[in-house]
Amino acid sequence: MSTPLPGVRVGAVVLPGPVIAASGTAGHSDELAAYVDLATIGAVVVKSMASFEWQGNPAPRLHAIDGGMINSVGLQGRGTRHWLEHDLVRLTARGARVVASIWGFRASEYESAARELAAAADRITAIEVNLSCPNLDHGREMFAHDEQQIAQVIGAVRSAVPASLPVWAKMSPNTDRLVDLCGVAVASGADALVLTNTVLGLRIDTASRRAVLGNGGGGVSGAAIHAVAVRCVFDVHRAHPQVPIVGVGGVSCANDAIELMMAGANAVQVGTATFADPRAVAKIQRAMLRWARRHGVGSWGEVTGSAH
Repeated sequence: MSTPLPGVRVGAVVLPGPVIAASGTAGHSDELAAYVDLATIGAVVVKSMASFEWQGNPAPRLHAIDGGMINSVGLQGRGTRHWLEHDLVRLTARGARVVASIWGFRASEYESAARELAAAADRITAIEVNLSCPNLDHGREMFAHDEQQIAQVIGAVRSAVPASLPVWAKMSPNTDRLVDLCGVAVASGADALVLTNTVLGLRIDTASRRAVLGNGGGGVSGAAIHAVAVRCVFDVHRAHPQVPIVGVGGVSCANDAIELMMAGANAVQVGTATFADPRAVAKIQRAMLRWARRHGVGSWGEVTGSAH
């Protein structure tokens, strides 16, 4: 049996474990602490927040599907100022490493959110920039699908926070240009890439002949998109082997997580699985450690990219 593995490194960020609670599924603060010791997992990515309060999309917002769910919550939240005053303190009291996810409808709104969070840079592990949002200034096109918009947003966020605070770009799988767009994000100042977000989808209620979600379509997550996430991580790591990657998409067991690491991820996020089992993040991390010891793995670096 090998000795216990050290933590993982995502660029300049060192985490005590390879598993991170994903944005949108771990709440705004320490909601998972009733089930998981947040100090023992890699980090917690809080639900994406803007510099303003936002009510989100009309109900229904979630719908279970085979292999996961489809959602259109719409990034509801009370904004960065409220989060700093009420939620961050609860997370830090738990010993969690906190990744703050931000969004906006315009590059200037991402910058505003980043500037407010910069005041708490000493308590935040990284900023995760959720680029899968519609840009109102460009006809609601998703930021993550346009080189110029990616450069504007990442550049604005990078300039708004201290150089010591890492910026992670969360990219979209809904494009055939992901590899090139990731290169733009890194060139614009992203320290790491988060691959990937939900896949666009739609479900229709055949009784009412209407979409099951109040906003129409939504984002598909869970096991149904795992193979898509693995492909995204694999392709981007092959093209940009020196760029740190956090893999996310359909991780429901240790094997899923290790598969993403072999494809090129330095760490992984677990999201939708926590809806079925709020202890999933910790369970998967423990199972990964057991796998590593069975296979004589001394560090997670041995696993990252080993499928190439």
